[in-house]
Amino acid sequence: MSSPPVAPPGWSRWLVPPAALSVHLSIGQAYAWSVFKPPLESAMHLDGTRSALPFQLAIVMLGLSAAFGGTLVERNGPRWAMTVALLCFSTGFLLSALGAQTQQYWLIVLGYGFVGGIGLGIGYISPVSTLIKWFPDRPGMATGIAIMGFGGGALIASPWSAQMLESFGTGHSGIALAFLVHGLSYAVFMLLGVLLVRVPRAGEAAGGPAAVSGVRVSARGAVRTPQFWLLWVVLCTNVTAGIGILEKAAPMITDFFADSSTPVSASAAAGFVALLSAANMAGRIGWSSASDRIGRKNIYRVYLGAGAVMYLLIALFGDTSKPLFVLCALVILSFYGGGFATIPAYLKDLFGAYQVGAIHGRLLTAWSTAGVLGPLIVNWIADRQEEAGKHGSSLYGLSFGIMIGLLVVGLVANELVRPVHARHHVPAQREAADAQRQQPA
Repeated sequence: MSSPPVAPPGWSRWLVPPAALSVHLSIGQAYAWSVFKPPLESAMHLDGTRSALPFQLAIVMLGLSAAFGGTLVERNGPRWAMTVALLCFSTGFLLSALGAQTQQYWLIVLGYGFVGGIGLGIGYISPVSTLIKWFPDRPGMATGIAIMGFGGGALIASPWSAQMLESFGTGHSGIALAFLVHGLSYAVFMLLGVLLVRVPRAGEAAGGPAAVSGVRVSARGAVRTPQFWLLWVVLCTNVTAGIGILEKAAPMITDFFADSSTPVSASAAAGFVALLSAANMAGRIGWSSASDRIGRKNIYRVYLGAGAVMYLLIALFGDTSKPLFVLCALVILSFYGGGFATIPAYLKDLFGAYQVGAIHGRLLTAWSTAGVLGPLIVNWIADRQEEAGKHGSSLYGLSFGIMIGLLVVGLVANELVRPVHARHHVPAQREAADAQRQQPA
């Protein structure tokens, strides 16, 4: 196991967010998966549920690898984690390219979903605890800057992927070549983060001594508290609601206005995916920074309560107005992104910075669950409604009603969150000893 690279004297903490961004902007390509869905469905004769499988498995593996790898990330540091993420994420694309070229869909599921999903999970949590250590004064802003990159990844990947498919073709060979270019390009970009990242020296952060007082809960202790599981429900419901739109964004907006006088073209649908990515990205830095001022519980009240209202407006009036549909979807995705960026700071407030990276990793199993639930609810119901002879916006009415109910459940769970009881705290001396062991000799 390697020691984490420690910053030399005079190192600027503002170099750490760009290192995190290089990784998160790359793995954020996952949010552009919907651009590949129609070509894959046509080239490999898949329905909407099957074409969502690589994305669903990738999100499942994200949560599982983050949960089981969180302690290793804490122990070995961000450079080790970013290297593992680079190898897995790029290899996943290369396997997917082979699967598309040979028309073996299971290879795409294995590569993009399983192997690439491991890269997603390790890469996602790789900078979180490091950023909180560098920015103990503004944890919401710091994690928001980095996690913003994951939300913004599709802003780059969506038009880039659409352009490649247009240039290479939407047959299996064109899809394979697009996957290959993705895998090689992201490997180079993620390498920048691997080379740049540093951790603060023991006892230093934010340009001065780190705080040594406050709550300290271990990762093992955290999962035994009701607070952890309430936040698990909060994150799961918020993610399910957002990912239900995001995974099927391009075909969804096409369906909603298929019977109108101005149907949505494929290029416009790809542009809608890019807009959602921009909202996702903006929400991660904007809402998480706001949480430093108004508090984590209050900001989640906004995410969950206002999110339910946005879903209701789409369900009732979305097919009558493109601006209304787009605006409500953008707000939902900003809450979705903000929820991801705020949750590490919420965990830090409740459990302390002691093992927040490992706790965050365990909590991301909620994302794994939501990664299955969101696409499954929307795709399965849409497929069944289509079989029943329905079309257009009527394909989504029932699934949107379910999303509203889930958001209300999350809102209630957030209201039940209270401070962690002192019996779960660990002594300050243990935290200091663990920090000292992580420093190189």
